Amino acid sequence: MRASDSEAGRVHVISYKAIREFVALHADAGEPLKAWYKAASRARWSNLSEVRREFPHADSVGRFTVFNVKGNRYRLVAEINYRSQVLFVRHVLTHEEYDRGRWKQ
Repeated sequence: MRASDSEAGRVHVISYKAIREFVALHADAGEPLKAWYKAASRARWSNLSEVRREFPHADSVGRFTVFNVKGNRYRLVAEINYRSQVLFVRHVLTHEEYDRGRWKQ
């Protein structure tokens, strides 16, 4: 098996920049977000049910999938294209920022 074959079909997470920027403001989110990123990058998801096997509290909100981070203190809002196995990190928010709902616009 070629190295490229072993990577085929895995979720490509775009972009880590949003996570880095959030961690610069909320250092305690660093390890949980790093763990989320590693798990998401290893995944091969075809639907929300498969996402929930890894992240039981992930929810679908419109076109987004919302992940609870650090015991629901933070939220990561992503858009997942299951067909192409691409996950776009749209927002990383505190619970309070998430509740305001501006991220939906």
